[in-house]
Amino acid sequence: MKIRLYNARIMTMAEGCSLLQGEIWVENDRILYVGDGTDLDAFCKRTGIPGLAADKEIDCEGNVLMPGFKDAHTHSAMVAMRSFADDMPLQEWLNTKIFPLEAKMTEQDNYDLTQLAILEYLTTGVTSVFDMYLSPKDIARACVDMGMRCVLVSGLNKFGPALEVMEERYLTLNRMHPLISYMLGVHAEYTCSKELLEQVSEMVHKYKAPLFTHISETRTETDECLERYGMTPPQFLDSLGLFDYGGGGYHCVYFTEEDMELFAKKGLHIITNPGSNTKLASGVAPITRFLEKGINVGIGTDGASSNNCLDMFREMFLTTGLAKLKEKDASAVDAEEVLKMATVNGAKAMGLTDCDILAEGKKADIIMIDLHQPNMQPLNNIAKNIVYSGSKQNVKMTMIDGRILYYDGRFLCCDDVEALYAKANEIIARLSAE
Repeated sequence: MKIRLYNARIMTMAEGCSLLQGEIWVENDRILYVGDGTDLDAFCKRTGIPGLAADKEIDCEGNVLMPGFKDAHTHSAMVAMRSFADDMPLQEWLNTKIFPLEAKMTEQDNYDLTQLAILEYLTTGVTSVFDMYLSPKDIARACVDMGMRCVLVSGLNKFGPALEVMEERYLTLNRMHPLISYMLGVHAEYTCSKELLEQVSEMVHKYKAPLFTHISETRTETDECLERYGMTPPQFLDSLGLFDYGGGGYHCVYFTEEDMELFAKKGLHIITNPGSNTKLASGVAPITRFLEKGINVGIGTDGASSNNCLDMFREMFLTTGLAKLKEKDASAVDAEEVLKMATVNGAKAMGLTDCDILAEGKKADIIMIDLHQPNMQPLNNIAKNIVYSGSKQNVKMTMIDGRILYYDGRFLCCDDVEALYAKANEIIARLSAE
């Protein structure tokens, strides 16, 4: 199957946010050609392809084609808790509302709710998610069935599951399907015993694998770790060897200069979650300092239970807006840097090296941004328009692995959207009543 996307403005992200007037050819799951269309004969000669003929042609009408956004930290099935437990600080929110509800969720619940979340991801141009949640096999199954690319990460903690289960998932899910991969992880320092973390470290070294975790999200978390171990969470986890093969952290709001140096030295990744951190009043991450240290920074939504929507446009705006407020500097964290975070940097953190930019041979994870909307006009600077004035209304197409899953407001991966909505409401009604 060959798809030709023509008459487009193309933001490959290979050289930043510069725009190319041209077209993209997709063959099956890969990008076959990116260019202005004038060198197609030369391309055929260079590649040995006898000629190009499209099975489907789409006139992009001057709209932008760019790599899909990477929601680099989320809990998809927590979409069930959207507006269920609001206006509460993190620890109270978790302990009195979220954890008790999660204890009642079934594997089928996780499957159904993940599918609902995927619909929302598609509307905001997300083509890959970095998902940490319960029953990852069911999340993986939902993603495969819907066509979403997903990197799963363990949320292991002292409440379960067993360490052996994480290992089994690591071995099986990394072989499950081309759309699915799995990384080692723990929920957080404060939900794991030292003994458990030491055991996880052994597994990290056994597989020479990176590890990801929630880290330094709140002042309380950081202070309590200092009281327990005399070290900040990053320093403590590193002292156990958990970052010896890379990985990184989610949130990273209360990083010291020493923590940043540690992450920079080890090439660890930071995933910022400004919407969740704002709504839960956790704080504002020092994004400017991260970038100055050369740390790779991606962006995540943290799921619909805490922020309360899966909207990468809002996350991008908050990433730069909160940084400007924190630094009292309107030039802090430029919009083009934010676009890089939401695409290339997120892909790097997730290990998706073939989904980062638009180029020949890369995976065809492509979104189309509709410029024929009032919020995109005039076209003074399209990249800045996307970050500062863009919204979900501007996502015209979401393609993953060469399949168009969302186009012009229609979902092409779900036969009955309303039935899925009804199922989500039935689930939360049952869980709330139990």
